[in-house]
Amino acid sequence: MPLTSPKEMFERAYKEGFAVGAFNVNNMEIIQGIMEACDEEKSPLILQVSAGAKKYAGLVYIRKLVEAAVEDKDLPVVLHLDHGADFAICQEVIDGGFSSVMFDGSHLPFEENIAETKKVVQYAHDKGVWVEAELGRLAGMEEHVYSEKSIYTDPDEAVEFVERTGCDSLAIAIGTSHGAYKFKMDAKPTLDFERLAVIGSRLPGYPIVLHGASSVPQEFIQECNACGGKVEGAKGVPEDLLRKAASMAVCKINIDTDIRLAMTAAIRKSLTENPTVFDPRKYLGPAREAVKNMVQHKIKNVLGSSNKI
Repeated sequence: MPLTSPKEMFERAYKEGFAVGAFNVNNMEIIQGIMEACDEEKSPLILQVSAGAKKYAGLVYIRKLVEAAVEDKDLPVVLHLDHGADFAICQEVIDGGFSSVMFDGSHLPFEENIAETKKVVQYAHDKGVWVEAELGRLAGMEEHVYSEKSIYTDPDEAVEFVERTGCDSLAIAIGTSHGAYKFKMDAKPTLDFERLAVIGSRLPGYPIVLHGASSVPQEFIQECNACGGKVEGAKGVPEDLLRKAASMAVCKINIDTDIRLAMTAAIRKSLTENPTVFDPRKYLGPAREAVKNMVQHKIKNVLGSSNKI
């Protein structure tokens, strides 16, 4: 099955109250784990590549790994650029065969964000490529963008932004934040569902995206700590809140930190239990399985996307 656009995925997700998982990929084992999970769950998926992943693995290697994954599994797959910093990188991956890109102008003034997003939209749409944009700021660090605090998306600005840029989907800020371990245990993570409902009502049928939606299951944190990790004393967005968002206007939820933690915990466990091991397959195999298990957990408990293809 060839790469596809998110359009039909999001239309069904919006109508049926689920979200499509957008999983960040960096290497073969991560891609294989994601694909195996989605194949078993019969779930649509988005494989997304950040600038960091592109630099680490190389655009050609990433694209060829995804081509192999699409050939291996009969699943609808979107290949998406995550957090494109400028027009040049968006243009590069569009020309390189990606079916979707995100231009992240959230750190720019409103008018400049509109102008730069519109430029990407015009180029992408001429090539039949989907464009995600971002309005509002999430606290934390994500590739090239850092913000000490969140700036929630204004519903009026969201409507104006979509109308003026022609972007196909919009990432908004309603209480999530980038990176791991952002909420201390004495804090209560919340999402602004009232704001989400207003934006959804003002943009009926329009796909909304959530970034920074880390919600690492406690058992994975405990396993990581048991093998030398230090992730105690913090928590992510509760999964029931994310599931509620997926039942509303949110059609895409980004999942990255959770996968990294699951993979790292599995590798730590393998090397702790077998300190003399030197065959990478002995620890990367369990790591791939951990990715698969994490993705299946997200599909069932957050996304609600099982049996949606």
